[in-house]
Amino acid sequence: MEIHHKDNTNFSLIKRAKSFTHAFRGLGILFKSTHNAWIHIVVFVIVVLFGKVFHITHLEWALVLLAAGFVFSAEAFNTAIEIDIDLTSPQYHPCARDTKDVAAGAVLIATITAVLIGICVFGPYMLSFIP
Repeated sequence: MEIHHKDNTNFSLIKRAKSFTHAFRGLGILFKSTHNAWIHIVVFVIVVLFGKVFHITHLEWALVLLAAGFVFSAEAFNTAIEIDIDLTSPQYHPCARDTKDVAAGAVLIATITAVLIGICVFGPYMLSFIP
């Protein structure tokens, strides 16, 4: 079987712009097909509101944004893996189940990490309300 490689020798702004359209299409698929992504968005909006209310520092914003990006990226990878497994293994197979479960576990790790970062950032602000 002959393998054809893309010609990557010529830089093209049009090709780069097209790659962005593919990426945005992927985000559309993520948010149309993954209910948990919507939960992440709602939580992220709440966290941003808390950040505004508490006037968190630039470093705290960086940590919050990094944590959110980590969770959204993990969810995107999980969704991509689930789509691929559904295509390549339409019938039940224990390895397919394990692959999906491990990918979901990665999202859980990212989410727990984000929650811990949230506690570190917002905990002191919340404690200031306790007399």
